[in-house]
Amino acid sequence: MSIAKVLGIETEYGIAGGPDLDPIVASSIIVNAYAQQGHTRINWDFAGETPDMDARGLPSLTAFAPIVETHLANTVLTNGARLYVDHAHPEYSSPECRTPLEATLYDLAGEEVMRRALQVANQSLEAHQAITLYKNNSDGKGNSYGTHENYLVSRDVDFAHIVRAMVPHFVSRQVVVGAGKVAAETESGVEGSPAFQLSSRAEFFEEVVGLETTLKRPIINTRDEPHADAERFRRLHVIIGDANMSQVATLVKLGSTALLLAVLEDRGPAVFPSPPRHPVGAVRAFALDPSLSHTVLCEDDQRRSAWDLQDQLWHLASLYAATGDADSVGSPEEVDQVLTQWREMLDGVRDDRGAVADRVDWVAKLRIINGYRDRYGLDDGDARLRAIDLQYHDLRAERSLAQRVGLRELHRFDAIREAVHNPPETTRAYFRGQCVARYPDQIVAANWDSVVFDLGEGPLRRVPMLDPLRGTRLLTAELLETSPTADDLLEALDR
Repeated sequence: MSIAKVLGIETEYGIAGGPDLDPIVASSIIVNAYAQQGHTRINWDFAGETPDMDARGLPSLTAFAPIVETHLANTVLTNGARLYVDHAHPEYSSPECRTPLEATLYDLAGEEVMRRALQVANQSLEAHQAITLYKNNSDGKGNSYGTHENYLVSRDVDFAHIVRAMVPHFVSRQVVVGAGKVAAETESGVEGSPAFQLSSRAEFFEEVVGLETTLKRPIINTRDEPHADAERFRRLHVIIGDANMSQVATLVKLGSTALLLAVLEDRGPAVFPSPPRHPVGAVRAFALDPSLSHTVLCEDDQRRSAWDLQDQLWHLASLYAATGDADSVGSPEEVDQVLTQWREMLDGVRDDRGAVADRVDWVAKLRIINGYRDRYGLDDGDARLRAIDLQYHDLRAERSLAQRVGLRELHRFDAIREAVHNPPETTRAYFRGQCVARYPDQIVAANWDSVVFDLGEGPLRRVPMLDPLRGTRLLTAELLETSPTADDLLEALDR
C-alpha cells in the first residue's frame, strides 16, 4: 500500500518597491513586519539542512546545490509554517498537510499572511517606498522564482521510477493548472515569439533531471532532503509548477500529483504513459500552444499532445481510485472531488473554455488579455498587456484582477483566517505550531523535524519529529493541554 501523501507548497512571492528598490531589503521588511507584530520571534533551525544531497548518489561536478542563506530573516509561525527571505523574495512554506484540500487551505493562509505583512510594512514606509507583492513566477526580465510542491514518498520507490512515471505528468499538466503568461522572456522563449503561453515557468526549464533550482532547472529535482526518517521516506521536491490564483487549480495540481505518486507506489512505473523523447522540448512546446493541438514523439514512437497525456493519466488515477486504494491521498469524497475537477477542467480547456474560466488560471487570464487587447486595438506585444498579466497576480485585493473574474472558491475566509494562526491537526505541524504558540519564550528554534527548547539552565533540548504523521492533535493535544510550561512538556515527554 502507498504511504500517506503528506504534502505542502513553498511560494516565493514577486516583490517590487521598498527602500532603494532593493528586493532583499524589501523582503526582509515584509518578513520582519509580520514577526514583529507578535506573531512569532522564533528562529529557523538550520541543523540538518542538506540541499546538496542528490537522490542519484554523488552529484555531478557541474551541479550546484541551492545556497542556504542563514543570515536572512527566517521564522516559524504558529500555524506550523515557515516565513523567510529566500534570495531576493519573501517565501511562505506551508506546514505539512495530510490532504490536497487541506494543503490548498494553508496555501491560501500564506496569501493572507503576506497581505497582513504587506499592510504592516507599508505603514512604516514613505509612500514612494511602498512595497507590492505578487503571487507569480517571473519578473518580466528573465528572472524566475518558484512555487515548489513537496510530497512524501516511500524510500522503497526507486528514484529512476519516479522519473519514468512523473515526467509525462509534469510536462503536460500545464494544460489544466498553468497560470498563463503574456509573451516570453528567455532566449529560447522569445525565439517562438509567443503572444501567450499556458505556463509562466515552462520556458525556464533546461534539464530533465538535476539538483539545481535556480540554474539549469530540471523537470525532476533530485534533492534528497526528506526532513524525516531517511530510511523510510523521500520528499519529492517539485519545482516545475506555477503559482495559482485559482483555488481549484491548486487543489487539482496537488491532488493529481499525489494520486499519481500513490499509483506509482502501488502499481509501478510500467502502467504510466510513455514519456516524450525530449521532455524539455515538450514542456516548452506545450506551453506555446493554447490550441492544445501540438504533439510530440514519445518513447513508444507514438505522438501525443499534452491533453492526450493528461487524459491517459486521469484514466490511470481514476481506475486506481475506483479500486479503493486512494486512502493515502484523502477521503473517498476528496479524491472524487479532485478527479471530478480534473476531468471537467481537462474537457473544458478542449471543448468549452468558458465553462472552466472560473477554475483554470490561464483561461481566465487569456480572456482578460484578449478583451483588453480587442477593446483598445492593441498589438500582441503591447506593454500594457504585460501589465495586465502582472495585475492578475497582485496580492492586494483591490488591485488583483484574479479577485474580479469570479474564480471558484473552495474555502471560506473564516477558515483561511483560522489557518493563518492554527496548524493542521493531522500531521506533526500541529505539535510544532502549538509549541510555538504556547512556549515562545522557551523555544530557541524549530524546523520541519525538530523543536529546540532552552529552559534557562542546562543544555538545549531538541525534540525530534522524524515521522510527519506523529505529533498530531490526536496524539499530542492532551499532553500539551496538561503542560503549562515547556519544562512540564519535556518532563512529560521524558516519562
